[in-house]
Amino acid sequence: MSGEKNRTADSSRIDWLVTLVPFALIMGLAAYLFIFPEQANEVIAQVRFFFGDTVGIYYLIIGLGVLIVSIYLSFSKYGDIVLGEPGEKPQFSFFTWGSMMFTCGLAADILFYSFAEWVMYATNPHIAEMGSITEWAGVFPLFHWSFIPWAFYLVLAVAFGFMLHVRRRNRQRYSEACRPIIGDRNANGLLGRVIDLFALFALLAGTATTFSVATPLMASIIVKLFHVSISRTAVTIIILLITCAVYTYAVLHGFKGISFLAKLCIYLFFGLLILVLVIGGQGQFIVENGVQSMGKMIQHFVELSTYTDPVRTNNFPQDWTIYYWAYWMVWCIAAPFFIGNISRGRTIRQTILGGYLFGVGSTIVSFVVLGNYSLGLQVTGAADFITMYSENGDMYQLILNIVDTMPADSLILVWTLLCMIAFYATSFDSIAYTAACYSYKTLDENEKPHTLITLLWCLLLIVLPIALVFSESSMNNIQSVSIISAFPIGIIMILMIWSFIKDAEKYIMERTDKTVL
Repeated sequence: MSGEKNRTADSSRIDWLVTLVPFALIMGLAAYLFIFPEQANEVIAQVRFFFGDTVGIYYLIIGLGVLIVSIYLSFSKYGDIVLGEPGEKPQFSFFTWGSMMFTCGLAADILFYSFAEWVMYATNPHIAEMGSITEWAGVFPLFHWSFIPWAFYLVLAVAFGFMLHVRRRNRQRYSEACRPIIGDRNANGLLGRVIDLFALFALLAGTATTFSVATPLMASIIVKLFHVSISRTAVTIIILLITCAVYTYAVLHGFKGISFLAKLCIYLFFGLLILVLVIGGQGQFIVENGVQSMGKMIQHFVELSTYTDPVRTNNFPQDWTIYYWAYWMVWCIAAPFFIGNISRGRTIRQTILGGYLFGVGSTIVSFVVLGNYSLGLQVTGAADFITMYSENGDMYQLILNIVDTMPADSLILVWTLLCMIAFYATSFDSIAYTAACYSYKTLDENEKPHTLITLLWCLLLIVLPIALVFSESSMNNIQSVSIISAFPIGIIMILMIWSFIKDAEKYIMERTDKTVL
């Protein structure tokens, strides 16, 4: 799919229903948040309680189930299927492929939460029930950001890759991936439209969540470094607009620009981690507690995956685990499509296991290094980040306080800011490209969306985040947007995985028959 060979798709094939309905819904929701911010936040919280608390076990079951499916696909006969022609070589090197895969999703959020996620867990009664803060506060970040979340990406990525590169279908949509189960009539009819509308709304909700969660940190860094006198909210909105311009420029320059930016991101990202590890003064604790936390996570993985707190003594799974699974599920609209697209020439086994190696590996290293730096200061009494956070609940200020304890703190702040800008650009250029593809009834492999459609989606992706920031939604309500949107996506994911396995079985039989003949 090199940009030089691509041609612009005919605008007569644009599906205006699928394009304009999500646009109208998002603009309406954004207007509601702008005009009635307090009332809107109350309504969102009530709806979130039903999906996240009353039927929250639904998300936990899907998470564990998708992980099991990923292991099965990797080591079964399906693992040998090449996403492309049999014998075809990978389109990208492992490093380039891994860089684009890691940065197309939640890389900016991974960096944000790595600094101090353990602090948000530290005062929850569940930590005390399991043991000490030192033992367990570092375990949950690894659990919440590793195997189950990446399983969502990778299983759907091979399903999309099979659809695009093996079956060569020209409708790049969720409904097309469900075709083997729901049938041609439903895929082309009302059910297919409903599936695609849910998918696009979830895509926009996921985008709003990640922008609303992490961009205030960028604003806080700018305010601190340059002593800006305007409010953090105003700076955040300015950053959102600038980021929109950056990823709009990137997406209009195709995969060549995306791959270059992704590799640059990885160099910046690992450079930051090495810097903190080497000069932070907590190197030994980082390595030792990181290894211990990883061991505890693996040892207790099934227990952590199935913990529901049925009598609600601490609400830990409702507040965190369910939210994270939902968060990654709504991101499964764009990121797996993109990963499947760039995985041409790789087998299903290589895609899943390579994704775990690069994606999970990079994620764990980030949480181990940055998280254990601050945890090490906490347990040795050099700082009290738990008290800082409990006093005002400001995670952004807490991260600034953590960086203040590091040598060369201004350098690290600038480095962090550059990493987050680059991560956002690489994440949202892939999202905008995928959303633009969604607007077409059909789109061949050598075609790209019209520039105006791509620009429409670039702008649309930024509207709801600005509304959430403007309404000063709490972290709880920002989480709610993902939990609510992910509920129908879970059902669609089950249909897609079922469809993929059915179609892959059929493909293997076709290949076997050809070999016999």
